[in-house]
Amino acid sequence: MDEQPTAPSTLDLARDRTDLASYRTQLALDRTTLAWVRTTLAMASFGFGMVGFFRSLRASSPTPETIRLHQSAIQFGTSLIALGVAATVAAAISQWLALRRLRRKEAPVLSGWTLSITLAFLLSLVGLAALWGVIAR
Repeated sequence: MDEQPTAPSTLDLARDRTDLASYRTQLALDRTTLAWVRTTLAMASFGFGMVGFFRSLRASSPTPETIRLHQSAIQFGTSLIALGVAATVAAAISQWLALRRLRRKEAPVLSGWTLSITLAFLLSLVGLAALWGVIAR
């Protein structure tokens, strides 16, 4: 007698869908973290580039104005580098916490004050401080 293959139960299908949803969520978290890494690397690279550009400008024409610009560029570039490093650490911690919740099968936490808003706010403050430094001198 030939046995007919049995159809998977509803419980098996639900478990498979849940496991796949968790996998997709983990991949989405990885993509988000990689986007943060790209963003923070761009900020830090811009900071290093700015310092290097104004250093070469100061070396080619050592006037009081280029020395002042170089000092301002060092402050702004250092701020961007520090902000980039801090954002990278914050993104890594955020992903680690989200993955921990995902592994425990806990509900995701949606916060009202996201990492993106925090970074935008801090970048605005750094930009305003740089603008103030240029205007005040």
